[in-house]
Amino acid sequence: MLAFTFPGQGSQRPGMGLPWRDHESWELVDEASDIAGRDVGALLCDADADELKDTRNAQLTTFVSSLMVLDAVERLGIEPSYCAGHSLGEYTALTATGALGFDDGVRLVAERSAAMHDAGLAQPGTMAAVLGLDDDHVEVACRRADAEVWVANFNAPGQVVIAGSPAGVEAASVHAKELGAKKVMPLQVSGAFHTPFMTAARDRLRVALATADPRDTDVPVVSNVDALAHDQGADWASLLSAQLSSPVRWKHCLLTLAECGVTDFAELGPGAVLTGMAKRTVTGGRTISVSTPEDLDKLLEWVGAGTTSAPAHHEGEHLFAVERLVVSPGAGIFTPIGSLVEGSIITVGAVLGHVGDVEVRSPFAGILQSYIALDTERVTPRQPIAWLRSDGS
Repeated sequence: MLAFTFPGQGSQRPGMGLPWRDHESWELVDEASDIAGRDVGALLCDADADELKDTRNAQLTTFVSSLMVLDAVERLGIEPSYCAGHSLGEYTALTATGALGFDDGVRLVAERSAAMHDAGLAQPGTMAAVLGLDDDHVEVACRRADAEVWVANFNAPGQVVIAGSPAGVEAASVHAKELGAKKVMPLQVSGAFHTPFMTAARDRLRVALATADPRDTDVPVVSNVDALAHDQGADWASLLSAQLSSPVRWKHCLLTLAECGVTDFAELGPGAVLTGMAKRTVTGGRTISVSTPEDLDKLLEWVGAGTTSAPAHHEGEHLFAVERLVVSPGAGIFTPIGSLVEGSIITVGAVLGHVGDVEVRSPFAGILQSYIALDTERVTPRQPIAWLRSDGS
């Protein structure tokens, strides 16, 4: 079984959009710019490291970049059985599964990053990575500091992030080294994320979440807060709100995915931070990171290598041919044809649904495997709508 994972803030890097400018998936960047009222393309291609460190830029560019990679992967016909994302990446995962529409995802990320930026200015804080010390001892170090410092990320075995006031983080770092930490690395961030210092941001985000109305999904997303798989849209308003001031339980998310039967972890988006964490956490799991168009061929080979030893048994593990992917002719609300169900015979030119008033016609003949877009989901141009398999394949 395959899981898509999506990186969080810190994975961004200058020029990460340059390899994608001539790719069809770049359309998402233009639409995100319109929604956010910002030139996302310029940030992806021209911004330097200092500009990208601003949490408002880091989150928006990482989110859009990851979804651009996802769009390219979907065009290959590769689907996951589960999704998960680290901190900001959770919004990417929810948008990837259709729990959030693309426009809602962009707006929420813009509001979240602005709220976190402002909270960091109002209550200055910092973060540090503690390496080579188990979770319990890191928590002990925070308690022994007797200050405003908490565990913010359980990333992988021997890799925990603490956050809080500068004095609290410094004191906890000293205790962590006394308890056997191999190294404590200060992180270049603008606030103490995933701690009580983000309470003001959480309250502000709740207002934005109230208008988003996440949907139920076929592909579950494993939450940072409780490390459980959720497919009910009603769960996410409280989970996303709590996430801002609660630790990211990423190690536990990876273990949950493994318990659900996931053996393959594909990180979609800039960098390969989550790939390293999966290698450290899940014994025997296969991993790959996809961040550029050149990585797409590697992904196809990787998926093929993982399916040759045994037949696939789960929806989302099959690799369908590119020509059997029906995509949206434009942007708007998608409405499927109610009489079409899985297994329906589709002829060339058959109408599969409508995007606004525009018909979605299949350029191929085949058997309908499933709709990808949800009823009433807002889709973007070239977004996958449905999978077809040719007769006899």
